[in-house]
Amino acid sequence: MPSAPSPVLNPDLLDTGTPPIPQAQGWAKAYDGSHGPLIDLSQAVPGSPPPDALLHRLADAAADPANTRYGAITGDLALREAYAAEIGRIYGAPFAAGNVTITSGCNQAYVVTMMAVARSGDNVLLPTPWYFNHEMTLTMLGVEPRALPCDPAAGFVPDVATAEALIDARTRAIVLVTPNNPTGAVYPQQTIAAFAALCARRGLWLVLDETYRDFLPEGVERPHEVFATSGWQDSVIGLYSFSKAYAVPGWRLGAITAGGTVLGEIGKVLDCVQISPVRAGQAAVTWGIDGIRSWREGNRTEINSRAGLFRQAMAPLNGWRVLSAGAYFAYVSHPFEGAPAAEVARALALQRGVLALPGPYFGPGQEGHLRIAIANVAADRIGILGERLTGFSV
Repeated sequence: MPSAPSPVLNPDLLDTGTPPIPQAQGWAKAYDGSHGPLIDLSQAVPGSPPPDALLHRLADAAADPANTRYGAITGDLALREAYAAEIGRIYGAPFAAGNVTITSGCNQAYVVTMMAVARSGDNVLLPTPWYFNHEMTLTMLGVEPRALPCDPAAGFVPDVATAEALIDARTRAIVLVTPNNPTGAVYPQQTIAAFAALCARRGLWLVLDETYRDFLPEGVERPHEVFATSGWQDSVIGLYSFSKAYAVPGWRLGAITAGGTVLGEIGKVLDCVQISPVRAGQAAVTWGIDGIRSWREGNRTEINSRAGLFRQAMAPLNGWRVLSAGAYFAYVSHPFEGAPAAEVARALALQRGVLALPGPYFGPGQEGHLRIAIANVAADRIGILGERLTGFSV
């Protein structure tokens, strides 16, 4: 008898790369400790826990039987109202709870947004270097992640004219991450406004991932003016994560800001993948928006100071160049011409106990680069980076 055919998996999923951070963490496990404790610069995680008051609010909410029940698909009304008021304060424009949907983290916000705006065979422009989960999501959905190269000499800020030349009949959206992961670059307001105008003119969605919005440099209070313009709901979608500013990545809470029509469609997806976000965490963060505001401001100052410390630590090292450094991240070029970035990162972890991520994790044309996550490393640890890198070779 002929053998039965083997079941197959989704080819688009098979074409999607595996999550890269676990591979890098495997290099760290092989480090022998000869240069001191590992300095883990691989992942953007808060370096300290949230205030006790926020944890107590979570405990109280978790003990409330009402929070064991299903909540609203788009998130509990109290948090949507509180977040709408918060972004109204930030952007100087009115928002309603109907403009907000709460998700299980910003990654989920991105996935469901991409499912709403594009289908298999379409394309979405991603500035490179890109956040690898953004590319992975599009690939597994059968959507082409179309690279929009960003010039290091321009601070990795994307160029509108270059983007427009890449648009074709199947382009559905342009994604901007600012402050940026992986480079740390903060896009100027005029750049964001120009991309918003381009998308409105060409009938595309501008998707603004503002996960690191709370860590803008001192004196920059408003990321952009896009949400203050009339008609933004027709072409702009904002994404946000509570993980970084509130130091609660394990709670998995994010938000989408958009017009009611697109949020209605996104609600269909969320009903299938989450039903409702975790309710105890929503209750705690609702209080925390105002309740830990002063703590968040102090944390912002501390995190921003680390970019300067990192530049100081790297300055004396011949061949290493800090191309960009900002909120949470720095992007550097290594001095080993011709050496694959993965080989450099692996050797750095094994020989010197410094774990960074290779540039190619973040898209094409990044072989000479490493991404450094500086926010979760204490200032004194950043200060010894120069010692660890001195004399290092591949």
